[in-house]
Amino acid sequence: MPKKAVKKEKKPAAKTPRARVRKHVVAKEEIKNEAPALDLGLEPEIKKEPAVSEQISEEQKIADATGPQRFYESVGRRKSAIARVRVFTKKSTDPSSEEKALITVNGKPYYEYFKDVYLHNVIESPLRKLKSLNRFKAVVKINGGGLAGQADAIKYGISKALVLFDANFSKKLKKAGFLTRDARVKERRKYGLKKARKSPQWSKR
Repeated sequence: MPKKAVKKEKKPAAKTPRARVRKHVVAKEEIKNEAPALDLGLEPEIKKEPAVSEQISEEQKIADATGPQRFYESVGRRKSAIARVRVFTKKSTDPSSEEKALITVNGKPYYEYFKDVYLHNVIESPLRKLKSLNRFKAVVKINGGGLAGQADAIKYGISKALVLFDANFSKKLKKAGFLTRDARVKERRKYGLKKARKSPQWSKR
């Protein structure tokens, strides 16, 4: 007798690990959505940013010690040097500083910042011209350029600040040439030349 064909039952396909993980994630999201929101009365924590330490400048220290002071501010330039100058009307209490001006450059006395005596005279020249070496106090912040350019920038800045203090000073300072911006700069070197205008030595043969 012919044998009857027996139908084989198909086994369900094994679930891959990826499918299991996906089903688990879907089930977790459903539980999360169905779960009632619990109000425990807890407020969200607010992270406080650390307080930024205030940088107290030299002018603020003077104001804290002796009260607010009025100053006259100007900017002096020479070549590539830029000087920000603040002039205070403050007399000196130190008898040893009668021969020197009260000028601070980048946190140092000007005679320590500039070692050359010639540059000292350049910086002091506006105050000496007005015969008021100890009548004013100047605080200078300068950057760029060399020492000679910086000294001329400070001189120009102090002169402009003194005119803001008293417009009558402009006559003397202008006559001395302290209120004129010196625009001279070094000329750039050209292609094929040794310097700006110097050419190489010419040979006939």
